[in-house]
Parts: sequence; C-alpha cells; structure tokens
Amino acid sequence: MPPSASPRDTRDKFLLWTLIASVVAAFAAWLSAALSLEVWVMFAGFIAWFTRPTSLANCLSAMLCLWLGIAIGAVSHIITGALMPSLNHMALPVVVFLVAMLIVGLRAREILGNMLAWFLGMVTFFAAEFDLAIASFAHLASATAIGGLAGYTCQTLNRRFAE
Repeated sequence: MPPSASPRDTRDKFLLWTLIASVVAAFAAWLSAALSLEVWVMFAGFIAWFTRPTSLANCLSAMLCLWLGIAIGAVSHIITGALMPSLNHMALPVVVFLVAMLIVGLRAREILGNMLAWFLGMVTFFAAEFDLAIASFAHLASATAIGGLAGYTCQTLNRRFAE
C-alpha cells in the first residue's frame, strides 16, 4: 500500500495544478486576442469543457452541447421575432418555455444531457450580439473551440504532472 501524500506533496500538486491552468488560460487568451476573437467567448469554451471533466467523451459532449446551445439561441431569436407580431410580449416567454423544455428534457441523455453547456451556449450567442450569419457562427465556434482545446490541454497536463 503506497504511503499517503504528505501535506507538502499535496500543496506542491495544488500549486502545480494552479500554475498549469494559469499558463494554459493565459496562452488561450493571447491566442484568441491574436486571432481577433473575443477572449470572453473563448472562456465559454473553457468553462464548458470543465462542466463534466470526468472523461474525454464527457468533455467533448459538453462542447457539442455548447455549440448546439449557440445554434438554438439563434433559432430561438428567429422564432421569437417571427412570433412577435401575433403574440406580442408573450413571444419571448413562449419560446423560452419551449427551448427550456427541450434542453431540460435532454438532461438524461448521455451525449446531449449537459444542460449547463446548452445554456452557456445560449448565453454566449445572445451576449455576443452578432448578426445571424455563417461568419458569426464560425467566429463563435472558433473562439469556443480554443477554450475547449485549452481545457483539454489543461486537463491533460494536470493529469500527467499534478495528480
């Protein structure tokens, strides 16, 4: 039976994990800015990656849910606009209800069940205030992908060196 970790070993691993995460986040922020992508959008991908960091499959699922959340944000924006003439101030709550039913209803699904990542994607879409254009979605996907890649890098390096 291996001896338990000493407090110093635990502290050293904590510090190393913190250092690795900080360096990776700083590099991802620099890369995003260098590519003229919003750093906060990159962090949406970073956050999504760590919503379920137990396996690579869960992390990739989180990124898929994030991107689908961005897409459903766009679709809900279009539907709300289309319903405004007939439902007036009730269009938004009706669309939010339907979208929430979909997302919350998927919570038990293995691949699509990450509600946090879905809603993070929707927040990202609405906060970005981009036009509904392919270039906008490519921009959001690129920035969040950098964040997801940073999450993967952080997780991989920490498993190798700090655990």
